[in-house]
Amino acid sequence: MKKLYYSIGEVSEITSIEPHVLRYWETVFKDLSPRKNKAGNRTYREEDITLILRLKDLIQDKKYSTAGAKKIIEGDEEEQNNSNQESAISPELEKDLNEVKLFLNKLMEKL
Repeated sequence: MKKLYYSIGEVSEITSIEPHVLRYWETVFKDLSPRKNKAGNRTYREEDITLILRLKDLIQDKKYSTAGAKKIIEGDEEEQNNSNQESAISPELEKDLNEVKLFLNKLMEKL
């Protein structure tokens, strides 16, 4: 299931975040900068997906503003550590679970 690179559509499915939101977050968060292939398509790595899930947790679940999330992501170590302790599951585990869920849903469609 693990790949080196994911398309914006795959990342959108895995994270349940619309592609236009992902593109917007690229403009706000300097740490989120997926490479582009020769065709100009974004290619996301595992680290990018982990960051996206972290942003989703902060912005959508914990209701931080983008400015607040940016402050946490860019270095407020104490805030970040406190926020990590509040999370029930890690972003990596959430990503893996979402991938398994997508795989199982596609498998059920074929039955």
